[in-house]
Amino acid sequence: MTFTLTDSPAIRAAADRLAAATATGEPVAPVRDLIGPDDVVSAYAVQSIGVQGRLVSGARIVGRKIGLTSPAVQQQLGVDQPDFGVLFGDMDVSETTVAQRPRLLQPKVEAELAFVLGADLDGEQLDPITVRGAIEYAVAALEIVDSRIADWDITFADTVADNASSGWFALGSRRLSLEEFEPREIAMTMAIDGEVVSTGTGSACLGDPLNALAWLARTARDFGNPLRAGEVVLSGALGPMASLRPGARVHAEIFSSAETLGAVDFVWEEL
Repeated sequence: MTFTLTDSPAIRAAADRLAAATATGEPVAPVRDLIGPDDVVSAYAVQSIGVQGRLVSGARIVGRKIGLTSPAVQQQLGVDQPDFGVLFGDMDVSETTVAQRPRLLQPKVEAELAFVLGADLDGEQLDPITVRGAIEYAVAALEIVDSRIADWDITFADTVADNASSGWFALGSRRLSLEEFEPREIAMTMAIDGEVVSTGTGSACLGDPLNALAWLARTARDFGNPLRAGEVVLSGALGPMASLRPGARVHAEIFSSAETLGAVDFVWEEL
């Protein structure tokens, strides 16, 4: 699929609606009335306008996120296919103070595996074997997803347009080589304030997080923005997402058999 930005009035109006939510902190109506519920190209065109606006304001792209990979999350949101969005440096909670991060409106959290790339993924052959060779290391991760659309009333096009319902992300400190584990064989637990709220497995992420990465690599290449060395890729939820409240303490672990491979923590601090 070749992506062409179509700056039509409807697409611009959808982008403006989402931008207003970001600026005011007030969620807005869905944008599917403007672009339709399933128009993938138009939805990514809206997303692209939002991304360009952030770049113009000085934001820096540090990676991508894959969304809607887990059947549990697809069921929660009523969608049936993955999508992707852009990660900016100010979304990284370990690198950015609360005051400098994008505003959260309706946050939820999910645990996943993040890959950091050591090579570009822009070739013709982009299968799980190829992408495995491009990974420098993996870490446990939390994605704090968010929606600018009121009550998370979203279709596939709504979430794509809204930069795949992105918010913030947190990365664990332990760097894992793929020689140490198989992504599809991991398990995950996530707790909020000590209570387990989500469990899952690597196989819940499109059968294997490497499948998700390969899908993203092909899709990003076909859209004209291939994955590059140094980028972080959040490969998708390993289990259901959970709602957040101010002050909530989130802890997630990924493990294989009885061995903990990595952990990651996050506390939602409001200004």
